[in-house]
Amino acid sequence: MAAALLRRAPVVALLVPAMAWLTVFDGILVDKPSPGGDLTVVSHNVNQADPDPAGTARSLLAAGADVLALEELSPTTAPAYERALADAHPYHFQQGTVGLWSVHPLRDARAVPIMPWMRAMRATVDAPGGRPAVYVARLPSVRVGLSGFTARARDEALDLLVAEVRAEPERRVVVMGDLNGSTDDRALRPLTDRLVSAQTEAGAGFGFTWPTRLPVVRIDQMLLGGVRAASAWTLPATAGDHLPVAARIALPPGARTLIRPGPEETSPVRGCHAHGPRPRPGPSLRRSHRTTHRRPERPAAFTSPSSPVPRPGTP
Repeated sequence: MAAALLRRAPVVALLVPAMAWLTVFDGILVDKPSPGGDLTVVSHNVNQADPDPAGTARSLLAAGADVLALEELSPTTAPAYERALADAHPYHFQQGTVGLWSVHPLRDARAVPIMPWMRAMRATVDAPGGRPAVYVARLPSVRVGLSGFTARARDEALDLLVAEVRAEPERRVVVMGDLNGSTDDRALRPLTDRLVSAQTEAGAGFGFTWPTRLPVVRIDQMLLGGVRAASAWTLPATAGDHLPVAARIALPPGARTLIRPGPEETSPVRGCHAHGPRPRPGPSLRRSHRTTHRRPERPAAFTSPSSPVPRPGTP
């Protein structure tokens, strides 16, 4: 009997962690995509030192995105993306290191000031099935110092982003970008308690995005409110150190809620923008608009195609 137990001990030792692993990841392993959807959205941290932005753009175009968000743009790579994406995505708005390209008109595009330099923006996509407000953001990285991990800069920027999303007047919202945190990160709960992860709702596999060579965590997110994910997946690697993420989303007609209530709320939060009154609806953005990557004194204002783009720091 003792000998038999000893022979089985290695098997038991393997089964215990395997069962624990399955308990944690069982829901992730089940593919949840479904047919349908109105928009294909793609987001990618493209790496500011990308040696081949034109090649990266071609790879992303193969996904057939209606709306494409790019993070970590640089003064060197941004013009290359503009040229490569102009024909397929004629509507474009960029603020600092983040940009949005669309096959549908963009309205009310503006910076979202979460940091002294521009790393977030917001625009309304005038899609046939509805007008979702799309936020693109790249939050600061979690750093490792002598005292351990520090996420203060990320969490402060996240607080400002959450305030903007809570005040968003549109009923349909998509928040996407490099949030430098997984949906299990407690710091992201102000967003994940109210918005649904496209990967969690309709993803295929783990959906890990970083690092590219051996992804072990998903820090590039697509969070949805008032819209539904039909499918979500990762795209093939580019020259960057993050995998691109994609989702097919449905725009339910007459969506009544912007975000699902958080633990302390019983109804959707509405109101003015956290950093000023709601801008008046502007004309659709037909031509590319880009602001400098330098640190501006205040966010550049949205301008119509017929108006000159203001220089950084001008009133």
